[in-house]
Parts: sequence; structure tokens; C-alpha cells
Amino acid sequence: MAEDQQDNVYHAEGGSSAAKWVVVALAAIFVAATGFFGYDTHTKLTKLADDQAASQKQIADLTKRMQSAEADAETLGQKIGMTKREMSERAEELQRSQAAAAARIAAQAEQEKKDIGAVSGEVGSVKTDVGGVKSDVAATKATLDQTIAKLQSTIGDLGQQSGLIANTRSDLEALKHKGDRQYYEFALVKGAQPQAISTVKLQLKKSDPKHGKYSLNVTADDKTIEKKDKNQNEPVQFYTGRDHMLFELVVWTVDKNKITGYLSTPKNAPVPVTATKE
Repeated sequence: MAEDQQDNVYHAEGGSSAAKWVVVALAAIFVAATGFFGYDTHTKLTKLADDQAASQKQIADLTKRMQSAEADAETLGQKIGMTKREMSERAEELQRSQAAAAARIAAQAEQEKKDIGAVSGEVGSVKTDVGGVKSDVAATKATLDQTIAKLQSTIGDLGQQSGLIANTRSDLEALKHKGDRQYYEFALVKGAQPQAISTVKLQLKKSDPKHGKYSLNVTADDKTIEKKDKNQNEPVQFYTGRDHMLFELVVWTVDKNKITGYLSTPKNAPVPVTATKE
């Protein structure tokens, strides 16, 4: 009986001791957890405070910069003698000037486009005129060809075959364009001094308009020969120069004291500086 009681007492003390250790353990865990959470919370609060302080510092720096910028603007305005309002008005004036300049540039560009269009129209007109000139040149050439085809050649007073004979100034122009020989127009007056034509001299001695005859002197190579009683439109021939070139003259009008016509020379005949070539 006594042993049973002792066993019960022993078991009761053992159970009570285990419960105490459990409570102690839980208490330790609670304290540790509380300490950890407290430390973590403190760390976070500290970081938050630091971040807030940094933000406040940045705000303060920005405020200082803005104040400094305003102060610089005021200082600049004072240096150039302008207030904020005047600077603002000046800025607006510059903007208006820029807008006006842009408008002028746009107007100039538009005017240049119009001018280019006008020039293009003028170029087109010039092209049309050039086309017309080409047509006129072609028509003139055809007329010259027809005139030349109508001209006749004959035997000169020296018995040499003459070239084509021009009976009028228009006929002579046609021969000039043909380019086979050189041509010099002349007008001789009776009683005048010998007239230099090409490399020779001509002097009218007599004219008979009723019969269409005349007489003249030809001076060539320091020699003077008389061409007497020649007919209007008759080829009058003579040789001159070292190469014995054949010169030819034709008189197409015979008046009382005056004759007109032309002198024809070979293409390679010398031409003195004083000569008057038509």
C-alpha cells in the first residue's frame, strides 16, 4: 500500500516537471520571436526614416535650385536693364518676329514658284519661237535655192566661162550664201578718183543709160587697163595677182553719171585690211 502511493507521487512530480519545460520552451520561443519582429520593425522604421530624410533633402535641393534660377533670371534682367515682365514681352516679341520671318519665307517660296512657272512659260515660248525661226530659215534657204536655180552663167568678155550672174541685189545675196566666191558691191561716180575694191581699183570713165553701156578703168598689179563700151549685166573679166586669178565684175544699173554692181573674186583671193567686203 505504501509503495503504490510512492509510485503515484513520483509519477506526479515527473509529469509536472515536463510541463514546466514545455512552458519554458514556449516562453523562450515567444521572446525570441518578439525580439526578432521588434528588431525587423525597428530596421524598417529606420530605413523609412532615412528615405524620408533623403527625399526631404532632395526637395530642399530642388527648391534651392529653383530659387537660384529665379535669382539668376532677376540678376540677368537687372544686368540688361529688364524686368521679368519686360523679358517676357521681349520673348513674345521675338516669337512674333520669328513667325513673321517664317511667313515671309513662305511667301518668297510661293513667289519663286510662280516665277519659275513664268520662266517655264517663257522657255516654252522661246522654244516655239525657235521652231518658227527654224521654219523661217528653211523657207529662206528654199527661196535662195530657187533664186540660184534661176540664175544663168555666160561667157565673159575674155572668153572665159563665167559663174552665175546676179542681176539684182537679191540675186547677189543668194550667191553670197552659196559661198563659192567672194563678192564686193560698189557704186562708181563719173569724175571721182579710183575706188579701191578688194585688191584692185575701179574708176568710171563714161556711162550711157540709154543704151545700157559704160566704160571704166581697172587698176591691178600697178597696171591700168580700160574696159570700154561694156554692156549692163555683162561679165567683165581680168586676171590679177601672182597666181593669175580671174576676177569678174558685173554692172547691173547704168545711170547718167553713176553705175552700180559687184566684183567677184575667187574664194582664196587675198583680202586687204582696207577692203570693204559686202
